[in-house]
Amino acid sequence: MQPAIVFDDGLGRLGPLTDLRAAFDIRTGARTTLERLRHELRLDVRALAVPAGLVDLTTERHGAGAYGVANTRPVLTCCKGGGGLPWFVPGLLLVNGRCVMPLREIERLDLGQYLVEAASGQVIAARPQTRDDGERLLQSFSAPTEKADGACVVFDRPALLHRPWHFRTFLEDALSIDLVSMASNADEPQLRGVMAFGDAPLAISETSKVCPGVVFDCDNGSVVLDAGAVVRPGAVIVGPAYIGPSSTVMERTLIKAYTSIGPHCKVAGEIGGVVFQGFANKAHDGHLGDAFVGEWSNLGAGTTNSNLLNTYTEVLMRAGRDEPLERTGRQFMGCIIGDHVKTAICTRIMTGVTIGTGAMIAQTAAVTGVVPPFCWATDDSPASSGKTFRKDKFLEIARTVLARRKHTLSDAQAARLIALAGW
Repeated sequence: MQPAIVFDDGLGRLGPLTDLRAAFDIRTGARTTLERLRHELRLDVRALAVPAGLVDLTTERHGAGAYGVANTRPVLTCCKGGGGLPWFVPGLLLVNGRCVMPLREIERLDLGQYLVEAASGQVIAARPQTRDDGERLLQSFSAPTEKADGACVVFDRPALLHRPWHFRTFLEDALSIDLVSMASNADEPQLRGVMAFGDAPLAISETSKVCPGVVFDCDNGSVVLDAGAVVRPGAVIVGPAYIGPSSTVMERTLIKAYTSIGPHCKVAGEIGGVVFQGFANKAHDGHLGDAFVGEWSNLGAGTTNSNLLNTYTEVLMRAGRDEPLERTGRQFMGCIIGDHVKTAICTRIMTGVTIGTGAMIAQTAAVTGVVPPFCWATDDSPASSGKTFRKDKFLEIARTVLARRKHTLSDAQAARLIALAGW
């Protein structure tokens, strides 16, 4: 096990994806980035470092005793002018929590070396030679300008999440890495009334339930069903795909390739190239393609998105309402849906839309551009009107939604939501 500190430098403009979680807690494949780093690099995570506004939420999510660490693992404030290194041992790794790729290059770092992304010049990982070097990195997020030859190793391909739509840039590789390790030791499942074909492994937990009439297409990648997952009759799942713990794939659902459904979700309709962070529902018909869905969101019956322009040109997006319009580099790109978002029946989401945390959309007009966080959008007050949720009503709904899955809205979660909304 390699001792490590994983840090979120806050340098990515990741829109709603990091409103309620650190960058390393984003699900970027079957696993979150932190889970993948730990598993693939065999990290002994000694501490986590995050921007100041996420300290309480990260402490709550990664409490004492997690990852086999017996003592309390601190969550540090990681921001310019702050930070610190609670332990320093020879060979300690500092890993950027926005790092989805690479993995092997991090393993090969020597003492005193920094791995830097060529396009951005930002640090992917480092193995600092001294405690002072480590503390400087957590304060400046950059490699020292005066270092010995060979200290900076340049990685010439994309490595870090910079914008919310970059989840899709890395999804295919990250999901494939996760599924290989998850399916490597799986026994061949014995299923009745189920059709499975293809050479890639099919891995189904002993506690999962697969109903008759289900089709698993493993021609181009593995399908993994985690503990307690349920697949209802008539569903078709095309690999590579992942169905997380206690999630349900409803009757006649089509799960297309490169889809990752996090824990405790309920999904239906046509879904492809999509990540569900977890604890969200799309329980009815409707298309969702090349999209990210945050926690505690619910998409009403018939909610459908577009992931391809009629002109077949590159999709342009904004990371948030005050962000510039940018190229995504993708012809197929759907939408980014933040946490606690609700859509009414038959909601139409156009190509390249970003929906902010806590938005409620019940307008008949198609959703375009950026929907502001905590927006209350109806025909009388469309998304552009600036009308927002009332604080008491929003928190009441949030508590109700969490209670349905036997969760409670913590003080840290409520405080963060209130701060984001400016209530």
